[in-house]
Amino acid sequence: MKIGVPKEIKNKENRVGLTPEGVKTLVHDGHTVLVEKDTGAGSGFPDEDYQASGAAIVQSSEAWDAELVVKIKEPLESEYPYLGKQILFTYLHLAGVDRTLTETLLSRETSAVAYETVEDERGRLPLLAPMSAVAGNMALTMGNYYLAKFNRGRGMLLGSILGRKYGSVMVLGDGVVGRHAAKTAAGMGAEVMIFSRKPERAAEIRQEIAPDIDFRLSSPDNIAARIPTADLVVGAVLQAGARAEKIVTEAMVKTMTRGSVIVDVSIDQGGCIETSRPTSHTDPVFEKHGVIHYCVTNMPGAYPRTSTVALTSATLPYIRSLAARGIEALRADHGFSRGLNTYKGKITCRPVAESLGLEKIFQPFWP
Repeated sequence: MKIGVPKEIKNKENRVGLTPEGVKTLVHDGHTVLVEKDTGAGSGFPDEDYQASGAAIVQSSEAWDAELVVKIKEPLESEYPYLGKQILFTYLHLAGVDRTLTETLLSRETSAVAYETVEDERGRLPLLAPMSAVAGNMALTMGNYYLAKFNRGRGMLLGSILGRKYGSVMVLGDGVVGRHAAKTAAGMGAEVMIFSRKPERAAEIRQEIAPDIDFRLSSPDNIAARIPTADLVVGAVLQAGARAEKIVTEAMVKTMTRGSVIVDVSIDQGGCIETSRPTSHTDPVFEKHGVIHYCVTNMPGAYPRTSTVALTSATLPYIRSLAARGIEALRADHGFSRGLNTYKGKITCRPVAESLGLEKIFQPFWP
């Protein structure tokens, strides 16, 4: 199969869909890999590394003119003309982006497979997990940075100072993002509260993160009661494929201390904080009701080397399967088929259809 790897054009997005080692594996399998010129430069992978692995270095249009296109982020408007009946394998987050992308994928009859809705045999999200882990760790880095007084923050440094804990971190959600954020915050020495809708997970989370972590049931009353004392709130809510639920209202944000920080990692799926709106690495924050909001939609793009290597490790087995069997690879793997969001002009992911109000054109791929 001919596999294309275009360069990412989203704001300061330096990740790339395949490492040179990944390319080498696919070439060994007998496939042709077309890598757009300079696509790996931001991750520290020069064109020469891809050529040494057997890839052809091409222009953008040639990278898109392939049976399978492997990317990192959803296509932007300038890339829509390249969309056709190829297989597109990337993060899509259709429920959280402009509906125009979904309509374009449908009209072009693109077979769009989204990393974030692929499931494994246990119902987990193996291709979302690596970037969720990076974003969870990053949430504390960004939170601490914007809490600095020179960033209009309240001047609270999260962490332990001479054995005493400083700063309060609220983590909303106990998935991969939430657990990594909570573990990082606890490791720094801050006070940590983690909110979950599954009380049975309390013992597991205390064992995994810290025995003294403040585990709380996620409810409007509990969140409203604790949010005024939080220095940093990390939004880590996930409903696979669907738009994130707004569990923090604007009224709650108004009760927060001036100069406190929100990092809404759920922003890819629309955000779980009512006052959130998408931002970029160029213009990452805005202030609302005296609270600094960091809502960058491609957070892991800030650390492209780590992110690219971690993601390729997870995606490569799926890419090899698609390259070997095409769309038939999905028929042989129910969890993999969950990743298919659009196919032959139909939406094949129910949460996406419901979030966008397009249930009439929902058609499941798996019988």
